[in-house]
Amino acid sequence: MRRLVALVVVVAAGIALAGWLGSLVGRDQEYRRLMADGDQALAADQNVRALESFSGAIALRPEIMVAHMKRGETYLRLAEPSAALRDLRRSIELDPTAVRPLELLGDANVALDRHAKAAEHYQAYLKLDPRAVVVHYKLGLAQFRSGNLPAAIAALRAAVSDRPRFAEAYYLLGVCLRERNELANAAVALERAVELAPDLAAAREALAEALPRLGRWKEAVAQLEELASLEPTRPERHVAVGLAYAAAGMRDAAVVALGRAAQRFPEEPAVYTALGRVWLDDADQRGGDRIAVKKALEALNDAAARATATSETLTLYGRALLLDGQISAAERAYQRATARFPVDGTAFLGLARVAERLGHVATARDALAHHLTLVEEVSRSPLDALRVAELSLRLNEVPVAVTWLRRALSRCDDDVKLLSRVAEVALRSGDIDSARTANSRGLAVAPTDRTLLAMRQRLDGR
Repeated sequence: MRRLVALVVVVAAGIALAGWLGSLVGRDQEYRRLMADGDQALAADQNVRALESFSGAIALRPEIMVAHMKRGETYLRLAEPSAALRDLRRSIELDPTAVRPLELLGDANVALDRHAKAAEHYQAYLKLDPRAVVVHYKLGLAQFRSGNLPAAIAALRAAVSDRPRFAEAYYLLGVCLRERNELANAAVALERAVELAPDLAAAREALAEALPRLGRWKEAVAQLEELASLEPTRPERHVAVGLAYAAAGMRDAAVVALGRAAQRFPEEPAVYTALGRVWLDDADQRGGDRIAVKKALEALNDAAARATATSETLTLYGRALLLDGQISAAERAYQRATARFPVDGTAFLGLARVAERLGHVATARDALAHHLTLVEEVSRSPLDALRVAELSLRLNEVPVAVTWLRRALSRCDDDVKLLSRVAEVALRSGDIDSARTANSRGLAVAPTDRTLLAMRQRLDGR
């Protein structure tokens, strides 16, 4: 009896073992089927199907790294980097020696604009595989975007060292070097990028920007002409050629280039705006040459009349009208220019000057104040701030005048004439403290200045 019981137990155990083994085999087969289906779906850009397949594989075998990595990669393709991070981190936990998840982690962080974090993952990859050229490039790009130019340059030099024909890496290296003001080295890198990939427009653009700063104007124009020939249907390419000629001092060549562009793109306002700019600059250089002014107006009239006219076009038109003596029309053009966004950097300044000539004090003051709020702090002129104060006094707005007066005083440095003028305006506004400060600073520089000495006597009598 005991033997019979034992036999039954053994048989039952064997059946259970066989069932368990069969289940394992079936699960492995299903896992492999799901992984193969996911790979096929990825190859066919069927990302949702791939996601479902890899998710099924993870449910069957959660301990295998590859499935997590593949699903993370799929989430990246679906533009869901946060979801990708979870799978990719898990894949690293399962296999700390795997390099592909580290690269994908870097890519996910780039997609989230976390470039410093992305750089950490790319660096971790390169510790395991220092010859990965593409990862060196990705590291360089991440470091560049995070503002770490020295690290970016080092990574990109490594990339081009291992792959001397890597045009994109040379391009980015050139951009980084240009940002560090290493212009000669930047030009070398960008020229190599253009040599390797003649149709890499971004590299030609960067090279055309760097070359003039090295005094190599003709070569810069040649790059822009090549861009225009590569992309002949883009009017901005032809405009860039004309403006480059003008910047190089070749007015006639600029006019010819832009004239051809106008024939090719007769409905493109940007061409006429550029042509107007060239003629206006020529007029300024020739002391307001009437012929150049008329040519500028001819170029700008139609572009400025359009409802879609840009602030740049209208600002140039106002400038041309002013040179032509049409002051009221110039004010109207400048007013339209200040109402278009993005506003041209000189629109408010032009409006202020024209409005003041016409006696429109409030318009002039407000325009000049707007100008000073828009320009960068280093570009703010104390003379303009003082003029806002003076115009505010004419409007009997004393508190506003005092505010702008003190801004002017804070930027006066040691300019004796300016300090004397500030002291006078401060006294007129009743700001005695600022008047004394400006007067004392002026006398410290020029102790015998008669105007400042007279001002001190007036202040002492207060």
